[in-house]
Amino acid sequence: MMSYYSGNETGQVPGLLPKPPYYWWEAGAMFGSLIDYWYYTGDTTYNDNVMQAMLFQVGEGVDYEPRNQTSNLGNDDQSFWAMSAMSAAELKFPNPPPNEPQWLALVQAVFNRQASRWDTSTCGGGLRWQAVSINAGYNYKNTIANGPFAAIAARLGAYTQNQTYFDWAERSWDWMSRIGLINEAYQVFDGSEADKLNCSQVDQTQWTYNAGIMLLTAATMWNQTTGDVQAKWGTRVSGLLGANMAFFRNQTIMYEVSCEINFAPSKGICNTDQHSFKAYLSRWYAATTKLAPWTAPTILPLLRSSATAAAAACSGGSDGVTCPSRWWMEWDGEYGVGQQMSALEVIQSNLIQSVAGPVSNTTGGTSQGDPNAGMGVGQIKPPAAITMRDKGGAGALTAIWLVIMLGGSWFMISD
Repeated sequence: MMSYYSGNETGQVPGLLPKPPYYWWEAGAMFGSLIDYWYYTGDTTYNDNVMQAMLFQVGEGVDYEPRNQTSNLGNDDQSFWAMSAMSAAELKFPNPPPNEPQWLALVQAVFNRQASRWDTSTCGGGLRWQAVSINAGYNYKNTIANGPFAAIAARLGAYTQNQTYFDWAERSWDWMSRIGLINEAYQVFDGSEADKLNCSQVDQTQWTYNAGIMLLTAATMWNQTTGDVQAKWGTRVSGLLGANMAFFRNQTIMYEVSCEINFAPSKGICNTDQHSFKAYLSRWYAATTKLAPWTAPTILPLLRSSATAAAAACSGGSDGVTCPSRWWMEWDGEYGVGQQMSALEVIQSNLIQSVAGPVSNTTGGTSQGDPNAGMGVGQIKPPAAITMRDKGGAGALTAIWLVIMLGGSWFMISD
């Protein structure tokens, strides 16, 4: 996996993977895999790379909103960096130097920024996919924007015992259920168009990482509640585990059911992002066994059989050990960061029983927080509601914007 990363080399940008084809968010997810790698193995080989990258990409507002990523800044992109920082706090990854941003405060900054974007103008609530109104996909409200927000809230609640975070996790889950992103059978769907359809129709495509993030949220909330409330979250955990069997071919090997299909001549139709999704389902399945130990008899055999298949499939490329997209067939010729990350996570997740669970600030956690982080100057401002007058002037403003952007493009290239 790290053979694709050059951000630690002289003249390169720490924290970025080659673009194209890799977007900013996948690098944040990759450093989360390296935090997991240290957690499982104790090997510190990559810790300096993780520290350098995650601090370099915090952005001007110290909230994982770097201005040079504005053109593709989704709420989900920001969340993947925040979730890696949350793992650093929970797993007691080494803290940054005192004069640098701290893991917990960074996650709180992202939470505050996203809470400020909760949008009741359409669909009765929810986060839009994109954080900036000019970005394609701004009119879409989807699981991978709202699920990580709910998970971050639940995990912050578990770490700090601040009830406000738990309330937001519950609110987010309820909203997603209400518009049909999570159905009664606990299938988790992709998203819905907000501005024209008011979330009245749902794209029912299912992805492993959407199902995984909702499982992690439910398991965290089960772990932090009691009585009838805990029973409610336990039902959700059980329901998701049942529905998620759709992501295990022959109930054995994890696969991306929506794109790992036979397609002429031999490749699937997953895109660059989707090749990494199994990494997150593996990561969050393993974490769930620590938060809700009663799930282990269901989860651990699936991680084991999937890891066995992945290890056998990692037999391609010029080195003979490159990992493919699909673990249930012979070498398929598809390779990259996502494939390596997915294999790494599913294999190392089998060490989950040999490590301690996540900590909080009362059970050994040392990361320093700031509940007001992300509320200061320097952040990208949440967009105002769009009116018909705004839309009428959009063409002219876009033309002006393009002239400015093209005229200053050499500054952006230099940056």
